[in-house]
Parts: sequence; structure tokens; C-alpha cells
Amino acid sequence: MTAEPLSARPQALTDLMGDVGLDERGTSLWQGAFQRLRRNPSAIIGALIVLAFVLVAVFAPLIAPYEPAKSQWIDQVTPSTVPGHSAEHLLGLDPLGSDLFTQLVYGARQSLIIGIVSTAFGLAGGVILGTLAGGLGGWVDTLVMRLVDILLSIPSLLLAVSIAAMLGQRPSAIMIAIGAAQVPIFARLLRGSMLAQRNQDYVLASFSLGLRRRTIVMSHVLPNSLGPVIVQATLTLATAIIEVAALSYLGLGAPDPAVAEWGRMLVKAQDRLQSDPHLTLLPGICIAVTALGFTLLGESLREALDPKSRR
Repeated sequence: MTAEPLSARPQALTDLMGDVGLDERGTSLWQGAFQRLRRNPSAIIGALIVLAFVLVAVFAPLIAPYEPAKSQWIDQVTPSTVPGHSAEHLLGLDPLGSDLFTQLVYGARQSLIIGIVSTAFGLAGGVILGTLAGGLGGWVDTLVMRLVDILLSIPSLLLAVSIAAMLGQRPSAIMIAIGAAQVPIFARLLRGSMLAQRNQDYVLASFSLGLRRRTIVMSHVLPNSLGPVIVQATLTLATAIIEVAALSYLGLGAPDPAVAEWGRMLVKAQDRLQSDPHLTLLPGICIAVTALGFTLLGESLREALDPKSRR
């Protein structure tokens, strides 16, 4: 048998590594995920939608031509008609005599603020409970998971509605209500990820070196378990925006009429669906497109971080 020349082995090894998808060796997990996201059309579309949504929300005072909920044109609105497109009003007026385009722009800001704050609140609570359950184990794990199971047995929107109704009609109540409904999702996800990491070789090596459990959990297990939780936070932002609109539609939003919200715009226009359908279609499209953007970005990030999805 003739031995293979040494010069041929590096090329064969390179071809083999290319076949099994190891061309990204030497990069970190997040660097490799970012490289895969750049080649994913769904991720690019989702990122563009999210970027446009954030820019509109941040620069709302520069984009909108009028102040939010300024009803100085109420005399132009009749019980049967609402003025449409004109040179003064790009999308016409809403049933309360406010500029519709201004309401849509400031509605993006309100949805972004409540969505981010509520998701951060739910993420913080879920990380605390998940760390206690996955890091300590034993009776603490059992107690925390039984509490999480009770919360998960209640539909998230119903739980949010109940909490918002108890706390009253104010933006902080909506943030707490939506965030509290997300806590058990993050807690269970982080706990499962930490349990998977506890049996890894680096954890066993840390125990053999005499490191304390708290040091191992906080410095090694927890940071390596946060990837799926961060991805879920991106997906939860889409759900939070929909739930903000739902709570406003149910009358649990901020009572101040000067605060523009997409859900409240749907409430104002529901009796004009046949005569002026654009009053409900435009806020509905804004809600759907924004949720779609966060969903596409979150799903693409999940696939980029999942080893089973890599090619």
C-alpha cells in the first residue's frame, strides 16, 4: 500500500472540514452567529423592519408634523365621514380630529417603550428564578418550578389583563402586567439551559479544582446559558407589542388621550370600519409588521445559535 503524500493531507483535511461545516472554527459563538445572520435573508428583512421601527419611535418629534392627540380639527369630523388624505394631513384625520400620521408615529414610540421595559422586567425576573432553580437544585428547584407551572397554566394575555386591572390604568401597570406574564417563560428556559450546562466537562473540571458552587454557577454556567434566553427575549418583544395593543384595545391602557397608542386607535375607529376602513387597517398593519420584524429576527437568531440548524 502506498502511503498518502504529506502534502495532500492538509488539502484533504480542509475539504473534510468544509463538508461538515467547520469553516468557522476559531470564532466565538456570537461571531459565528453574526456571520450566519448576515447571509440569512429573513434576518436581514427582520433587522430592517426593527431598525425602521426604532428610528421612527426615537425620532418621532422630528417625523410627525403635529403634536400627538392634537384635536384642533375636530370640527371637520362628522358622524358619517372623516377627512382623508390632503396636503395638510398626509393620511387624513382620526375620529377625534387628530392627524392620523402623527398618531401612528407616536404610537410606535409608545409600543417600543412599553415593549422593551416589560420584556426587560420579565427577563430580569425569569433570570433570577431560573438561576435559583438551575443553580441550587434540590427543594429550591422544586419550589420555583411549581410556582412557574402555576403561572404557565394561566394564559399570558389573561394573566396580563388581570394584573393590569388590579394595578389600574397607567403605563407602568401595563409594563408590570406584560412583564409578569413573561417571567415563567424565561425562568423555565434558563433553568433547562443551566441543567444542560451542569454536566459539561468544564463544570466538572471546575468542581475538581475546588471552586465553590456559587462561583461556578455565576461565572461559568450562567453566562453560557443565556444564549437561548436572549433569543427568546427578541421573540417576546413581538408578543409584548401585540399585548400592549390588546390591553389598550380592552381599555386598560393609559387614560391620558394625549398618549398615542395603536390599540387605542383601533378602539376609536371600530365603529367606522365600513365607512373608513383605513382607520383600523393602518394601526393593524403597523402592529403586524412590527411583530413580524421581531419574529423574523428572533427566529433567525435562534437558528444561527442552534448547532442543529448549521450547515
